Formats: sequence, C-alpha cells, structure tokens
Amino acid sequence: MKFAETDRLADIEVDCSELPPATPEIEQERRVAVYDLLKSNAFALQPRAGRVPVPGPYGLLLAMRNGRLAFEVSADSGAAAEFHLSMTPFARVMKDYFAICASYFDAVKRLPPDRIEAIDMGRRGIHDEGARLLMERLEGKASMDMATARRLFTLICALRPNG
Repeated sequence: MKFAETDRLADIEVDCSELPPATPEIEQERRVAVYDLLKSNAFALQPRAGRVPVPGPYGLLLAMRNGRLAFEVSADSGAAAEFHLSMTPFARVMKDYFAICASYFDAVKRLPPDRIEAIDMGRRGIHDEGARLLMERLEGKASMDMATARRLFTLICALRPNG
C-alpha cells in the first residue's frame, strides 16, 4: 500500500492506568517505541461500511478496555475510529516475546556479544511475528508498514497485565 504524507500517527498515548506498574525495561521499551513511532511511521484508516475514512495525521490512544485492546484513533476533526481487539490471539507470541526479552536483558549483563546477538536475533523474529499478527488483526480497519506494526506491538506488550 502506498501511504500519503498525512497517513501517520502524530500523537501516541498509552493508557496503563488500570494495570500494575511495568518493569523499568518495559517502560524503556515503551518510551523508545513511542519516540521511534513519532519520528517515522505509516498509518492509515481503511474505508468501513462504505464510508471514506477521516484523513490523518492521527492521534492514537492504546488502552485495555474490558479485557480487550482498544485503539482509539482521533484526527483534527475529532474521533476518527475505534477498534477493540481480543488479546487471545496475541497470548502465545507475547509470552514468547517476554520470555526472550527476559533472556536478552539477563544476557546483556553476563554473556559475550556473540551470544547476545543470537538472542537478539530471536527476539527480533518473535517481534516480527507479533507485528504481522497485529497487521492481520487490523486488516480492513487500518493499514501500516512493518516498522510501524513492530513499534505498536511493543506498545501492546506494555499493556500486558503482568508485563
């Protein structure tokens, strides 16, 4: 898909108010993902029910609402779209992602660079799997490039109750 200049996220907020505090590592991942997303992303709403979507740039609020992942998308003209996704399809990939992240953070403290790099390659592979799953789950609602999906997956992981 070709993205227009206005097909982007210009503001991102992650609402973790109903969750226990995240670990320092997860907080850092969230800050980096938001920073990277705001620097460069491609995100566009898709036509739904025969209606032309509100043009961007967009604001995005990610939150957990009634056990579901909420994407609340706004534009200068106000609310643009809202999607609620079940977290169940993400459960396995998130579990794998957090396990390998824990291994990576532990490895950084005590292993040589070649071992750290091998673990990081595995982490990136799982991250890509989560990004592809997100793109699939948002099909027909919103489009994004892979880099945007990867960073959004990081933010979704920050909403994991015991993440």
